[in-house]
Amino acid sequence: MMKQRIQWLLKDSRKVFGLVKGTKVGLVVDVSGLSDRPRLEGFQKDLLFLIDEQLCYKKQLFCLSFGTETSTLWESPKNVGVHVLGEARQWVQQLAPAGGCNLLKAFKHVLAVKELNSLVIIIRSCPDQSLEILADYAQQCMLGRRLLVHAVTYDCGSPAAIATVKKLAEVVSGRYHCYSSKGEVGDTIPCFLSKPRKHEGPLIIQTPHCLARTSTEWLKTNGLKAKKLNLYQVLAPNAFSPVEEFVPILQKTVSSTLHEKAMMQFEWHDGTVKNIHVDLPILYKYQKLLAKMVRIYEKRINWLAVASRRIWGSVCERRVVILVDISVPNSTCIIHIQHSLRLLLEEQMSDKDCFNIIAFGSHIMPWQMELVPSQPENLQKAWRWVLRLQCNGSRNFMSALRRAVEVDFKEKDKHKSQGIYLLTTGIPDQETHTISAYVAEACRGFNLQLHVCLFSVMEDADSCGIIPARYATPTETAIAFKEIVQAANGRFHWFGEAGIFESDDITVLVSEMEKAKNYSQKV
Repeated sequence: MMKQRIQWLLKDSRKVFGLVKGTKVGLVVDVSGLSDRPRLEGFQKDLLFLIDEQLCYKKQLFCLSFGTETSTLWESPKNVGVHVLGEARQWVQQLAPAGGCNLLKAFKHVLAVKELNSLVIIIRSCPDQSLEILADYAQQCMLGRRLLVHAVTYDCGSPAAIATVKKLAEVVSGRYHCYSSKGEVGDTIPCFLSKPRKHEGPLIIQTPHCLARTSTEWLKTNGLKAKKLNLYQVLAPNAFSPVEEFVPILQKTVSSTLHEKAMMQFEWHDGTVKNIHVDLPILYKYQKLLAKMVRIYEKRINWLAVASRRIWGSVCERRVVILVDISVPNSTCIIHIQHSLRLLLEEQMSDKDCFNIIAFGSHIMPWQMELVPSQPENLQKAWRWVLRLQCNGSRNFMSALRRAVEVDFKEKDKHKSQGIYLLTTGIPDQETHTISAYVAEACRGFNLQLHVCLFSVMEDADSCGIIPARYATPTETAIAFKEIVQAANGRFHWFGEAGIFESDDITVLVSEMEKAKNYSQKV
């Protein structure tokens, strides 16, 4: 029965667009990137199949196309009938390229149509707006409303677009379907994880151009305080405490008065009130410097959000052990895990002193028996070993951690700058408090940190039919690893197909930016 159901779902328009639910359906079609005539005709043919096989059985239909601007077939939903279906087919055949992919404008139009209870959004290219803007707007408009959202990426060659649409569907509690005419991909295998070009080729090793530092360390020389741009540092030379003294000739206590044109009262960081001399040119220059520092922090955030740093953060230590989760639930994303390691070996490891890689499922599999120098030949050998990795078992993280601490870092007291980096997709087999206690003891008094890179695949963890030793939601998993990282004096980095969800390195920079904004508003 299940096999027949699957075969049915993989036929005709259901294969291309998935199964459309709901009775009053809004069809929203992205017509950007349709300049190629054969592709346009193929797309129109598939849309006609969708109308004839699924939408013809609905009660009401509303059609909207969008590029840079939006265009609707009717002003409001129409009751489905022979005439309405004929108009819909004609509309499909007249679709033409229309600039960009202004999904936000399409949302503003279609979400205002309150009669609809289902929305089918078909995307061909990357939306002009960011995921945060789209998700925030959709959530606000759908608040208190029961609307089924079915998002489809059709022959979309942009990983960013696929990740954005998929995450958007998740945020609004909708469904996601991905179709490629070169090979169909449904809801269970993420398109983003397709094999990159020259995936199995040798590494293209790069030499880092700048010293790797955590954002906390970086702010020690580039923070507002380090640059003497703390608001109280700037105001201190012209800040005076109110004076109250007894004047003998007047036989009474006199308080200093404030000349409003030259001074103003200002609450100090310790809660006291100071009289501040207002020097407008200095304050104007100060605000310009704050704006410049904010741009510098934004530039670092952007730098941290690309290439291997998007996955691993900034790898700062000289001696590094990489722990890689190859448990069975990762079977659908093993290509991504391998590619993540490739980027790390290419971009951040060539200037290290030594390294090792330990893969783990139910059992551990070290690449080398001990740390080896980070020479190009060793990096290439490590990559060839990574390509042979196969997923097995559950997540025996504790065994891998103990192997790193007790073998690779057995002489941790003799060295400085040592780090363990974990790449994982889920909760470890062992209890969080057990791991936290062990890692706190192992790192206490030594220059050794554990950093966690949590990859949320946004798929059912049991997609391969394997029940993990422990189950937790992505949020619960993140909370557990943050506790472990805190015990190890490390950093937490949480990312997914749609981008970075949380990063300690980025959080401290955002905090510094907020501080600059606060100072600017106070001036």
